[in-house]
Amino acid sequence: MVFRKPPDGGWGWVIVVVSFFTQFLCYGSPLAVGVLYVEWLDAFGEGKGKTAWVGSLANGIGLLASPVCSICVSSFGARPVAIFSGFMVAGGLMMSSFAPNIYFLYLSYGIVVGLGCGLLYTATVTITCHYFDKRRGLALGLISTGSSVGLFIYAALQRELIDLYGLDGCLLIVGALSLNILACGSLMRPLESSDSPSPEKICVDKVPDQYFIYHEKEKTVEENISILEKGYIDEKCVNNVPDYKQDSILNKNVLTPINVNEKDTYKKKVVEQTNFCKQLAKRKWQLYLNYWEETVVLFKNKVFSALFVAILLFDIGGFPPSLLMEDVARSANVSEDDYHVPLISIIGIMTAVGKLTLGILADFKWVNTLYLYVSTLIMTGVALFAIPFAKSYLTLAMLSGILGFLTGNWSIFPYVTTKTVGIEKLTHAYGILMFFAGLGNSLGPPIVGWFYDWTQEYDTAFYFSGFCVLLGGFLLLLAALPCWNACTNQSSKLPPNTYSYKVASSA
Repeated sequence: MVFRKPPDGGWGWVIVVVSFFTQFLCYGSPLAVGVLYVEWLDAFGEGKGKTAWVGSLANGIGLLASPVCSICVSSFGARPVAIFSGFMVAGGLMMSSFAPNIYFLYLSYGIVVGLGCGLLYTATVTITCHYFDKRRGLALGLISTGSSVGLFIYAALQRELIDLYGLDGCLLIVGALSLNILACGSLMRPLESSDSPSPEKICVDKVPDQYFIYHEKEKTVEENISILEKGYIDEKCVNNVPDYKQDSILNKNVLTPINVNEKDTYKKKVVEQTNFCKQLAKRKWQLYLNYWEETVVLFKNKVFSALFVAILLFDIGGFPPSLLMEDVARSANVSEDDYHVPLISIIGIMTAVGKLTLGILADFKWVNTLYLYVSTLIMTGVALFAIPFAKSYLTLAMLSGILGFLTGNWSIFPYVTTKTVGIEKLTHAYGILMFFAGLGNSLGPPIVGWFYDWTQEYDTAFYFSGFCVLLGGFLLLLAALPCWNACTNQSSKLPPNTYSYKVASSA
C-alpha cells in the first residue's frame, strides 16, 4: 500500500480526536486498576504479588503481543482492528464482573482486555504517524493524553461506582462504556494514495503476475498443458465409461474445433490457478524471511539496541507506582482525613500534562528528542529512590505528580523510534520495542509485590525499581554519545536499510 504525503491536518485532526477517545476508553480502567487492586486483595485474600499479576497482565500483555498487533494493523488496517478490539475490551471487562477467583481475572481482565488495549494502541499510533509529519510530536502527545485523562477520571469513577454498585456492577458499567470504541474506530479512515487502486479493485486475473518476482525457471504453459493432458483425458474417459456406445461416437468427433477449444480453456485455467497458488506460497514465505532479516538489521543499530533495553528496565521500575501507590499510602498509615485526591488520579492528570508538554517540546528543532527521553529516565529513577522517604500524603502526592509527569515520555517514544529507524520501519521496530515494554509492565508490579511479601515493606522494592530505571537511562545515553558516530564514519559505511540516530541533528 502506497501512502500519500502526510497532510499534517485535515482529516488528521479527526484521527487525533477519535484516537484520544479510543485510548481514553480502553486504558482508563487498566491504568486505574490500582483502585480495583485494593478491592481484589480484600475479595480474594491472595498475596500482593499474586494479585498484582492482574493489573500487570492487563497493561503488559498487549505490549508483549505488539509484534502480532503490528502485523494485524499492517495486514488489515487500523479501522477493522480498532472495531474488533473494542469488542474484546468491552467483553473482557464484563466477563471480569463474574470472576469467581483471581485466576479467572488473569484471563478475562489480564489477557482479553490487555490484548485488546495493545491492538488499539498500535492502531492509533500507526494511523496518527501516517497522517502527521511536521506536527507528529504534537499529534502523538494529544492522543497519548487520552489514556492519562482516562486514568484520572476512571480512578475516581471506579471508586464511586464501587461504593454505589459494588465491584461487579462497576466492571459491568465500565465495560458498557468501552463499547463506544466501536464508533471511534469506524472513523479511522486509512490514508491511501489517490493514484493507486485499492486492494478490492485489483483485477483477479492480474494477481498472478504480481507474484512472478523470483526469477526462477518456471514451466511454460505448453509444458504444463502436456502434464495435465493425461489427467484431462482420464477424467473424460471415467465420466463416459458407462455409456460405451456413446463414447465411441464422441471419439470420432473429439478433434472438432469446439471440443478442442473447450479442452484448452479448461487446461489453461487449471494451470493459471496452480501457478497462482505456488507463487502465493513463495511470496508469503519470502515475506516471513524478509521480516526476520529486517529484525536483525534493526538490532545492528546500537541506539535501537540500547532503546529496547532502556524501555524494558523503565517499565520494570517505572510502572509499579501507578498500580501500587494506593497500597503504598495505606502501608505508610496515611490518614484517610488527609486523603483529599486519590494518588492514582494525581499520577493520571500529571501524566497527561507531561505527555502534552513533552510532545510539544519534541517538535522544536533545537530539542534533541533522544536526550529529552534519556533525561526523563534519569529523573524517574531519582524520584523512585525518594519514595521510601515519603511518609505523609503531601510528600506522596508530590512524588506521584513528578512520576506522572515523567511517565509522559510515552508520548515522545514513538517520535524517538521514528527518528531512530525511519517511518518505513516504524511499525516493525515499534512492535519489537513494545514487546519488551510489555515484558517490563508484566514483571514490574509482581516483583514489587513479592518484595513486599518477603520484607513486609516497600523500601527495598522501590530501591530496586529506581536502580533499573537509572541503569536503562545511562545505557541509552552511552549508546547515543556523538563519539560513536565519529567512530562509525571512520570505520565503514552503514549497511543498506540500517538507520543511525544522529545526536547532533535537529531532531
